[in-house]
Amino acid sequence: MYKLLICFLAGIGAGLGTGFAGMSAAAVISPMLITFLDLPAYEAVGIALASDVLASAVSAYTYGKNKNLDIRNGLVMMVSVLLFTLVGSWTASLVPNTTMGSFSVFMTLLLGIKFIVKPVMATKESMGAVGMKKRIIQSAASGMAVGFICGFVGAGGGMMMLLLLTSVLGYELKTAVGTSVFIMAFTAFTGAASHFAIGGMPDMLCLVFCVFSTLLWARIAAKFANKASAETLNRATGAVLVVLGSAILVVNYLG
Repeated sequence: MYKLLICFLAGIGAGLGTGFAGMSAAAVISPMLITFLDLPAYEAVGIALASDVLASAVSAYTYGKNKNLDIRNGLVMMVSVLLFTLVGSWTASLVPNTTMGSFSVFMTLLLGIKFIVKPVMATKESMGAVGMKKRIIQSAASGMAVGFICGFVGAGGGMMMLLLLTSVLGYELKTAVGTSVFIMAFTAFTGAASHFAIGGMPDMLCLVFCVFSTLLWARIAAKFANKASAETLNRATGAVLVVLGSAILVVNYLG
């Protein structure tokens, strides 16, 4: 019962983070499973990535159905992210004793504060004013940066994508989140498949409950986000990120 409760609570945090902000489930689920259930880190990350796949996919579907998803530029960014994740991972293997494990946690917290203090108020009209060629170049360059940092640091992809999509590419918040979860569905699937292929299947009870809980709450968050006004969504997204960032810091401290 304790195990199921932890998995369900981890899924609530991960699902809300995914549906509202395109946040990777690994940032929430991994530290909780490691700290409270003593799961090996590699297994916990595999479960978190597997939970991310369906949650991101159903969120992307919801955002796409509401015309808040840029598939063309999302595909460009996704290819760049996947390629440069490999480059970043290879580079990290050449640099001993480099650890930035708290990077994504602090980024989650700061990004949440940013959305509350300085909301993203771009519109679809302002997005459409950017030329196709410039947008594709921006998407590729942003994907390279996100992929390299993810591969080098090992975390933070969803948050960095959201930050670049809103701050650098000038995306309206809903489209930024929709495009982010679209990309995360593919990157999470790649990561989960490689984890299970290398480390074997994880604790199936944890896997099923984490996937179910994350999927359920991501669906709820995505439906709410697509109906909310820009101001409400900025505040809700900021609040979710601040709460999750603070909670993850506490969990990491306990660990």
